[in-house]
Amino acid sequence: MRNAALTLGLIGGLWGMIVGFFSFGYTDLLIRYPELAEFTGGVANMALIRAMSLIAPVLAIAGASMARSVNMVGGILLLASSAGMYVTFGFGVFTMFPIAMCALAGVLALVARQPDPH
Repeated sequence: MRNAALTLGLIGGLWGMIVGFFSFGYTDLLIRYPELAEFTGGVANMALIRAMSLIAPVLAIAGASMARSVNMVGGILLLASSAGMYVTFGFGVFTMFPIAMCALAGVLALVARQPDPH
């Protein structure tokens, strides 16, 4: 289970990085070209989006890295990453996979009782 948490967490974190790159880039465009918000609707909380574009994927990758050795801490970090992505970016076509993978990885890391056999 810990190996599955590691794999799913890394995939979710990498996919979350892609979402984070585009979200941060979009907010950067809104800063540089404020008139763009008239056409696209802008964003409600730019600081939250910019912060979570970095924090959520880093939490996922760090949690996945800890899933094999310190599974409880890794699971908590993975679940925090999943919750952060859900609250910040919502549940949509590009965020459903990183949210689901990080959440599943977090649950698997928390449920794992003993280390996986090598």
